[in-house]
Amino acid sequence: MEKTIKKTYAFPFTAIVGQEEMKMGLILNVIDPKIGGILVYGEKGTAKSTAVRSIAELLPEIEVVKGCPFHCNPNDPKTMCDDCLKKYNHGDKLESEKMKMKVVDLPVSATEDRVVGSLDIEEAIKSGKKKFEPGVLAQANRGILYVDEINLLDDHIVDLLLDSAAMGVNTVEREGVSFSHPANFVLVGTMNPEEGDLRPQLLDRFGFSIEINGIRDPEKRVEIVKSRSEFDASPAEYIEKCKDAEESLRKKIVDAMDKLLNVSISDAILLINAQIAIALESDGHRGDITMMKASKAMAAFDGRDYVTEEDVKSVVKMVFLHRLKSMPFEKTKYFDMDKINQIIGGEN
Repeated sequence: MEKTIKKTYAFPFTAIVGQEEMKMGLILNVIDPKIGGILVYGEKGTAKSTAVRSIAELLPEIEVVKGCPFHCNPNDPKTMCDDCLKKYNHGDKLESEKMKMKVVDLPVSATEDRVVGSLDIEEAIKSGKKKFEPGVLAQANRGILYVDEINLLDDHIVDLLLDSAAMGVNTVEREGVSFSHPANFVLVGTMNPEEGDLRPQLLDRFGFSIEINGIRDPEKRVEIVKSRSEFDASPAEYIEKCKDAEESLRKKIVDAMDKLLNVSISDAILLINAQIAIALESDGHRGDITMMKASKAMAAFDGRDYVTEEDVKSVVKMVFLHRLKSMPFEKTKYFDMDKINQIIGGEN
């Protein structure tokens, strides 16, 4: 008897009620993965995993080299693996195909080899050829790497993820043999702070952090229940109903990706960013750099080729919330937007 595979549906991104900051954080990281990923912390059942899977479904298919385990872009030699680059430079035709952007889940029990991949040292010694078994980072290239309960993951593994996310490359070294492959992905970590924190050094390396809470507005909670019930009853019909909104947002994101390289940021805005970092007593310069990338992505999303003070206001909390001197996940933590507005010179 032939086995029937039931199609699974992702809840439409544009139909998620509330949680606007989380949704914007995901959108900006998709527009520019070099922002450095996003850490979402807070209560369970607040649409964290739903939003991650929904935004992947929202995005258009990507073109990949057929058969390449790293999903290389056949039109971008700068991000190709060694094998694809050799063929490209040799003038060989790279056969391509389309695929949906993937969401790759990383379990908290994952070992280092499972994450970065493994090298067959015996084969390398015998034949002189590198035999590499791809890991999670290879699967996640040009996609989204999702780690639920990231605070329960071994610190060393988190380091590896953040290194790869920052550099866009995964390098595996064993017994003097090394292998590198592209690892460009959007890193999304979620956690419940009641189950433990991440070390401050690891927190600082995330581009954004978002504190998320359950919605307290009774009418919005009713809206959530009704929309979820409608989706569960007939997913295909509900998705069709949201089709126009999804397509509109998809186009806006794709246009922003195309526009991003041409977005300029003035010295005056960079000075404001620096003043904010100093006022918030942020260590190092990661916050300043992330502010530049995030505000440019926001400008691109709004269809502009220059950054404004409003762009700065829109992203500042996501960039600096986890970089405050106070304990990162205190419930009483307060982000002083009045101080930010004084620096920018705006009125709220």
